Amino acid sequence: MKLIVISGRSGSGKSTCLHVLEDIGYYCVDNLPASMLGTLTERVSKDLHPEFQEVAVSIDARNISEDLEKFPDIFKQLDSSTIERQIIFLDADDNTLLKRFSETRRKHPLTSENLGLLEAIKKEKQLLSPIISLANLTIDTSSLSLHQLRDIVKNRVTTHDAAGMAVQFQSFGFKNGVPVDADIVFDVRCLPNPYWVIQLRSLNGLNKEVIDYLESQQEVQEMYNDIKDFLVRWLPRFEANNRSYITIAIGCTGGQHRSVFICEKLKKHFTSEKLNIQVRHKEIS
Repeated sequence: MKLIVISGRSGSGKSTCLHVLEDIGYYCVDNLPASMLGTLTERVSKDLHPEFQEVAVSIDARNISEDLEKFPDIFKQLDSSTIERQIIFLDADDNTLLKRFSETRRKHPLTSENLGLLEAIKKEKQLLSPIISLANLTIDTSSLSLHQLRDIVKNRVTTHDAAGMAVQFQSFGFKNGVPVDADIVFDVRCLPNPYWVIQLRSLNGLNKEVIDYLESQQEVQEMYNDIKDFLVRWLPRFEANNRSYITIAIGCTGGQHRSVFICEKLKKHFTSEKLNIQVRHKEIS
């Protein structure tokens, strides 16, 4: 039996994620009381029908707070020998969540006469911290459209089902902040910057002119080799530790040139390995 727990703050895209899993064949339950998780999996695992062997449940701040505090114990008590367990946590920055609630005019589940929207958003993260600490995959939806979120969930879940650990190389710009879903972050801002070459400024790391420029720089090759060698050594250790997903973020100043180039180069190398490799360019996608 496969079990995916979907969690996240209100407005982060949990419903979209659950709908994607339902579309690809998962039996889905929204807003499940955390204390009922063991009962649900026990009941479903006894059902021999194949449509009930892939289950996704949404557990969020609408739960009883005491149940959320006990979630780590509840989750660990599930029989790992018969249940393949994963947790996907969705989140967005506070300003994005504020904007989404303002646009939809929906009521936040934690707001009250004594608790405003921003305070409710911050409190929600505290309530969900026991789940956050166990998440196999965290997705930052701040800059994602619904279509992009659907594609990410579908690609990462289905590729994980098909083979081993899913590895995502993600380029980003430090000027826009480090992605919250990054598991490992490499900083390549010390490398020669194509931005300062006038004819390359408007291009990005996918263009041949930028690729040729960076390939010719010895420092770039040294940085790439060091990152590659680190990952060659340690990715198998992460996979051996039952990791389902890992996001490796490569950052430069604007996320246009150096980080994109390094991500693409790593993708080419690790595609030959027994891993599910994906690439996302946060600033140019």
